[in-house]
Amino acid sequence: MLRVGAHVSIAGGVDNAVGNEVAVGGNCGQIFTHSPQVWQDPNIGDEEAEAFRTGTEANLDGPWVIHSSYLVNLCTPKDDLRAKSVDSMQKEVDAAAKLDIPYVNVHLGAHTGAGVENGLANAASALDELDVPDDVTVLVESDAGSGTKLGGDFEHLATVLDDSTQALDVCLDTAHAFAAGYDLSTAKGVKASLTEFDDVVGLDHLRCIHLNDSKHACGTNKDEHAHIGEGEIGVGGMETLVNDPRVEDVPLVLETPTEDGKSFEWNIQRVRELRGE
Repeated sequence: MLRVGAHVSIAGGVDNAVGNEVAVGGNCGQIFTHSPQVWQDPNIGDEEAEAFRTGTEANLDGPWVIHSSYLVNLCTPKDDLRAKSVDSMQKEVDAAAKLDIPYVNVHLGAHTGAGVENGLANAASALDELDVPDDVTVLVESDAGSGTKLGGDFEHLATVLDDSTQALDVCLDTAHAFAAGYDLSTAKGVKASLTEFDDVVGLDHLRCIHLNDSKHACGTNKDEHAHIGEGEIGVGGMETLVNDPRVEDVPLVLETPTEDGKSFEWNIQRVRELRGE
């Protein structure tokens, strides 16, 4: 079964995300529990959470993913930012448990001069401070790798998974991986990249794919998403990826732009067409 959806709004209450997902034709999806640009608590009421859970069970196949705040930086050498990041992540995993959401997605962040090795060690130890509820898993997301941001290299993801005491898994963002130098624009490139991911991280750790095309060329480290099949990855790469049997059961969550008259609904339908549905 193809599980595909989009990152939808929770405006007016987290339970509204269910209807928003259904409206764009998705059967799984992703949300922020609050504005990702500020330090803020999820503050989800009991009735709101119950409506979300019952609505999801009745209308979607799942899973949902919570995307953590953009301010979280697990790699930071700064004690105050680390403390805020851990606190924010703890609230996100607790919110996930309340909503029966199995995954909380997070970028590793930037080492800001501490170096790759120290940055990855910081991330692993920060994640170790979390009290992750049962049935919730933190997903470390691949990154485009600009500046001192980590996660652009599959080895970075593997290191954090190996060094952390948490049972972590991975979210692979196609636009980020492409920007970081993994060529997903050809059938050969897709197959080679997935094989490398399997060798380095393990496909058994791949729990979600952020399916996004890229407005910029491979290896540019530029993170700007494009409509499915209309960016630098293109139709050939996207079609190969979504039909590769190694990832055919992995949920696909779109973070494509809403522009040029094309919405999430258009992109989700495009994915279904590429899968032959």
